[in-house]
Amino acid sequence: MRIWSLHPQHLDRAALVACWREALLAQAVLAGRTRGYRQHPQLERFRAQPDPLAAVGAYLVGVADEADTRGYRFDRSRILSPAAPAASMTVTVGQMALEWTHLGVKLQARSPSDAERWRVAEPAPHPLFRVVPGDVAGWERARPAG
Repeated sequence: MRIWSLHPQHLDRAALVACWREALLAQAVLAGRTRGYRQHPQLERFRAQPDPLAAVGAYLVGVADEADTRGYRFDRSRILSPAAPAASMTVTVGQMALEWTHLGVKLQARSPSDAERWRVAEPAPHPLFRVVPGDVAGWERARPAG
């Protein structure tokens, strides 16, 4: 499961579609609609919110907004709680850096034109997140290369 902290504008088509599907899976887990993935570490940050379903709903809205911008049709009726939560979530500088590098590797392998766009871009967070100082998140299982 990869629920990117990066703004969906940075994702190639494959990553955007996968992100939508993974976030829908996260929503199903948080709503108690599936037995699988209940212990997935990326869910920790949503579970830590006062209203986890509203938080993942706001995340899905951000992904769907990017899909709309690209002319894709993601079914917004699948979002259980589409209203934005009162507060945003945080993501650390270290987490953003790790995800930015991880995305770059994926783009190099499958989408050279998107990799070129990635090379000249500055990483921005998903609209739900605000960036704060800190290292890679404790729930992250991918490790920095080095």
